[in-house]
Amino acid sequence: MASEDVLEIRGAREHNLKNLNLKIPRNKLVVITGPSGSGKSSLAFDTIYAEGQRRYLESLSSYARQFLEKLKKPEVDYISGLSPSIAIEQRSITHNPRSTVATMTEIYDYLRLLFAKVGVARCPNCSLPLTRQQPAEITREILHTYAGRSIQIFAPVIRGRKGEFQKIFQEMLKKGYSQAKIDGALTRLKPTLKLRKSYRHDIEVLVDHLSVRWESQHQLENSVALALELAEGFLQIHQVASDASSKRKIEDRFFSTKNSCPKCLLSYPELTPNLFSFNSPYGACPTCKGLGRLAQIVKGGLIRDDSKPLLGGALNPDIFFSFNKYFIEDLLHDLTKKFDFSWDCSLRDWPQAAREAFFWGDQESSGLMEELDRLFHETNSEEIHRKVSKFLREEECSVCHGRRLRKESLAIQIKGKNIIQMSELSIDNAVPFFDHLDFPKALETITRPLLKEIGERLQFLTNVGLGYLTLDRTVATLSGGELQRIRLAAQIGVGLTGVLYVLDEPSIGLHPRDNGKLLDTLERLRSLHNTVLVVEHDEETMRRADYLVDLGPAAGAGGGYISASGAPSAVERDEKSLTGKYLSKRLKIQISREMRDWRLAPALQISGAKEHNLKNITVKIPLGLFVCVTGVSGSGKSTLTHDILYKELHNRIWKTQYKVGAFKKISGGEKIEQVIEIDQSPIGRTPRSNPATYTDLFNPIRKLFSNLAESRVRRYLPSRFSFNLRGGRCEPCRGEGYERLQMSFMPDVYVLCESCRGKRYNDATLEVRYRGKNIAEVLDLSVGEAVEFFVNISMIREKLVLLEAVGLGYLKLGQPSPTLSGGEAQRVKLTRELSKKSSGLTLYLLDEPTTGLHFADIQNLLQALFKLRDQGHTIVVIEHHLDVIRFADYVIDLGPEGGPEGGWLVASGTPREVSQNPESHTGRFLKKYIKP
Repeated sequence: MASEDVLEIRGAREHNLKNLNLKIPRNKLVVITGPSGSGKSSLAFDTIYAEGQRRYLESLSSYARQFLEKLKKPEVDYISGLSPSIAIEQRSITHNPRSTVATMTEIYDYLRLLFAKVGVARCPNCSLPLTRQQPAEITREILHTYAGRSIQIFAPVIRGRKGEFQKIFQEMLKKGYSQAKIDGALTRLKPTLKLRKSYRHDIEVLVDHLSVRWESQHQLENSVALALELAEGFLQIHQVASDASSKRKIEDRFFSTKNSCPKCLLSYPELTPNLFSFNSPYGACPTCKGLGRLAQIVKGGLIRDDSKPLLGGALNPDIFFSFNKYFIEDLLHDLTKKFDFSWDCSLRDWPQAAREAFFWGDQESSGLMEELDRLFHETNSEEIHRKVSKFLREEECSVCHGRRLRKESLAIQIKGKNIIQMSELSIDNAVPFFDHLDFPKALETITRPLLKEIGERLQFLTNVGLGYLTLDRTVATLSGGELQRIRLAAQIGVGLTGVLYVLDEPSIGLHPRDNGKLLDTLERLRSLHNTVLVVEHDEETMRRADYLVDLGPAAGAGGGYISASGAPSAVERDEKSLTGKYLSKRLKIQISREMRDWRLAPALQISGAKEHNLKNITVKIPLGLFVCVTGVSGSGKSTLTHDILYKELHNRIWKTQYKVGAFKKISGGEKIEQVIEIDQSPIGRTPRSNPATYTDLFNPIRKLFSNLAESRVRRYLPSRFSFNLRGGRCEPCRGEGYERLQMSFMPDVYVLCESCRGKRYNDATLEVRYRGKNIAEVLDLSVGEAVEFFVNISMIREKLVLLEAVGLGYLKLGQPSPTLSGGEAQRVKLTRELSKKSSGLTLYLLDEPTTGLHFADIQNLLQALFKLRDQGHTIVVIEHHLDVIRFADYVIDLGPEGGPEGGWLVASGTPREVSQNPESHTGRFLKKYIKP
């Protein structure tokens, strides 16, 4: 290969990499594989992508480059041929409830533009099409509505735009206008007046102030004409509050020569993309601020007694944690100045607008509920997360009913659907809908390019197996695999070339039937002259790669070498490659287990399951067996097992109050004493959480260190060796070992603490040693190394052996939770369950436990699961991996498709029985794994 055609790495030593030298062809689909912990992510993400990110920072401004000193340079001697790099990982990139599938792929942006240009405007009250009002009609309507009242006529010249607008103010002064309402406050204009450039502003120029009478009709006509001319067809009427003759206050009215209802005599704003955005105050539902849900107050709520001042007893004292008190005091100070009331005023006597701004915020500042919501989703503190959760409960907004937009926006339609109804379509249904959406020839110049962009993005999502998702599905509810494939589809839509894409197991969550579509997408990305670097264990992906790199031969310290590299066929023949032996079928996943007859086992039965897309089905789950729930993505697997089975049994056993999915009856579960869901959620939210603490390994280790002679002399208790408590921990990083850098232009980055360099403890604590290692060095041991280190301490060694048995021998005992993948976190949880003493029959629910596992590791996982089964427990696993399904005692196959076309029980029985069912997609792929 010519030097310009390769990405060359020399001397890669990151983590367990053994001074690797490697040449990878550019503009190809390259797969990096190997046993778990062999160094795949260390090579792909921590070396290649990290160096690409670091070089990108070097090209930025001096502000950005100041962070380079803290960003660790990868342990590598030399990298050449490195293109601009984009990592598409499984980890969720946002908890923002406003982010949806449509917004993330820009489909919603094109929809907003489409509705703004060709949407049919209707009155939200009577549904009649809107018409344009003439100035004379506007004058007559004002005379009729405001007769005998004093009004102000405003010309809204600026609506929701950023800028200083000094020139506009100067121009208005030249025309003789002296006052304007700026962001809701009436202000006297000056030549030097400037607004904050980075804020969005509303500017309404005061045209006239008059009392509405028939004899003042001529003055009113002139003022209306002036306002319409200034604001290009718009004006606003405000009834003066001090008008004593008015018996009732009329809300501000908006008039336009562009859009009005002939029956209701109401005018509406011009159609702009902002009107259809739930992230904009001009489109969002004013009650829920575009979230579609409301954070309701619980447990007595935030307010204890509104007859008292806010800080004098009105607020629940439990709210004063972290920096909340300072936030509340600052917010109160701003509100008292803005709305002109006293600190000592009782909360019930506050102006209504001030109360709303305090809780929900306004355009200038965020409110307390928004701050709590932000804290809940963004905090790294378990304590703060727990405290905030006491105050929040989410319910559907009673005004917009979850549709996020104001009623005026929802009244605009295209072919009988508003923008939210279009967003509620599944991707599979949206493709034909937009394909058949036609417009008159006069509008095609506008609509054709918009429909083309929408159609292409929908097709990308279909190609990566996500057709079952709805466009309005929030990103926070997506799995890691789904999120990664959406980002992949979005990247193809961007159409970049000459880029290095680094992906982390994109096949996760995909049924074998859909895997081919994903690979077609990766090849399309490659065809745009990009290098696609994929960390993957999927056999089909490896076989379709242009170049395959196999790391190994083992995990942890035993890995970090290149076992083989080249075309997949060459790796398959290489005797040194463990992956090659499985690809060539010289090795196969084999476990010794007794298959049990499901017909002889007692069964739990779910009758009438009809949540989401489930079609009122009845499903039997034999107890005491290893059961696999299969089906294409979106067929209803998680709905059946999590939303119905887990939540209902958990409510029965633990007296909880989960909202359970719709079903008629669950019978036969009387013998189940516990139900435990082992999912892929993190084992902790901060670097303090790690495998040692989660599996209760750390308590006996701390006790061991406290019993050493040196500790007894110094009177060190076990708490001295905790990095969560003062005394032994490093105080600058509070025992985390890392500091979090908040980077406004990139995702937050964790860097090593400059004081302890990641050791978590202070120097005095680190002076105590056991077998030559201090507590920090023990936490830095891999599980495999720790087995040998604690060989004589059975209490510790037994749990370490279990971690090794589920394929986690490469993990370090103190490895921070945020660095663990979903599959690794799930197997750590499984280890904790395996270490417990059996206490009655338990139903275990697992979601794709093979995530991140090599062929060799799946064998270890299956042995661990069958160990639980042999103790009499029931194992229910959602799984797509055919090597796992073929070992099941019983298979439940849902489908046949995803979304509306799914939710049926397609087949059930032994793997052989399912493989013989012609209606089952799973059975068709399973057939080649079943011996005749």
